[in-house]
Amino acid sequence: KNECILSGIMSVNGKKVLHMDRNPYYGGESSSITPLEELYKRFGISDSPPESMGRGRDWNVDLIPKFLMANGQLVKMLLYTEVTRYLDFKVVEGSFVYKGGKIYKVPSTETEALASNLMGMFEKRRFRKFLVFVANFDENDPKTFEGVDPKLTTMGDVYKKFDLGQDVVDFTGHALALYRTDDYLEQPCLETINRIKLYSESLARYGKSPYLYPLYGLGELPQGFARLSAIYGGTYMLNKPVDEIVMEGGHVVGVKSEGEVARCKQLICDPSYIPDRVHKVGQVIRVICVLSHPIKNTNDANSCQIIIPQNQVNRKSDIYVCMISYAHNVAAQGKYIAIASTTVETSDPEAEIEPALELLEPIDQKFVAISDMYELTDDGTESQIFASRSYDATTHFETTCNDIKDIYKRMTGNLKRFLINFHEVSPTVLRLLV
Repeated sequence: KNECILSGIMSVNGKKVLHMDRNPYYGGESSSITPLEELYKRFGISDSPPESMGRGRDWNVDLIPKFLMANGQLVKMLLYTEVTRYLDFKVVEGSFVYKGGKIYKVPSTETEALASNLMGMFEKRRFRKFLVFVANFDENDPKTFEGVDPKLTTMGDVYKKFDLGQDVVDFTGHALALYRTDDYLEQPCLETINRIKLYSESLARYGKSPYLYPLYGLGELPQGFARLSAIYGGTYMLNKPVDEIVMEGGHVVGVKSEGEVARCKQLICDPSYIPDRVHKVGQVIRVICVLSHPIKNTNDANSCQIIIPQNQVNRKSDIYVCMISYAHNVAAQGKYIAIASTTVETSDPEAEIEPALELLEPIDQKFVAISDMYELTDDGTESQIFASRSYDATTHFETTCNDIKDIYKRMTGNLKRFLINFHEVSPTVLRLLV
């Protein structure tokens, strides 16, 4: 998807773009699979789906599902490029966090904090004070700092200042600021404060949660950006094998396919096209689960996110669950799709993901995938080959957007224009089917 988004943005910016995909479908490893029979085949399940699963073509199953932050970077990219005209969104119905074997709604406003069962009465007051501090914080106005230096004070010290307990620190850092590990505690606090603000602003926009999800699944996104690229003169070729990347003097000059060479000055690709230029940095396990019921303790939500902070299950990285359903035209009537994911830390990944699967029982059918994660060995400035990072375990697009911005900056040397364009956008014109 990163490549599709960048091809759209580069086309809008006047670049001549040829987009080749060796697959017969959009989206590469993060595509949406339909019909359901195709998903069974892809995961090597010889049986056909049972009749209780409904019609196969009623299913659009994302292999790597992620939600969009309502006020986040991808929504701004969609609005700036007007790709929103091809998409309809629904608000995700709830965001939850795991504590002591149970799940609770994530409180992110003063009212929710005071009503939450996650904390005792005194803890609620302290957390409320912290939320007021974050809401009022303005990095350009020292009067709002309350003794905190945004570039020097660590986030760990900010939590201490407000006397927040470990459980509150856990859900603030992992369910509001959306960090995957606790490394951020030792970093200056400004980034975390801005992340919590983004969550709160996104939540304020549409109410139930800060997340959006497109009808018919995420496969609609790359198709939207492919259309955008075509409007601005880009060419898109599906089912086009890449036989060789042609190099001269250490930098890319073209791509060879079926005996022909398409010449280029720059190349964007996912790591699978250049195995000799990437190195493995880890693995992610994802388990797609088909359910006939909503997840327990979520008020029967037809879509939600659950974050299991690493401290709660003695791990280094969080476990994520995102659930969508027939309400988003991705499953047959009355069916739900929940995907659990986490960064692999041991030699038994399926045992690592078990705390999430326990929340989803009973499960009609499971599809387990363990994917390697890769990064480019150089920044591409010499070779002019720019590879996207592999998708991480998170259930939102913010880390993916950071990668897109990083590639754009390395390709053009100028991120300022990119950011100015997106800051001009007001995300109030999204077509929402609430």
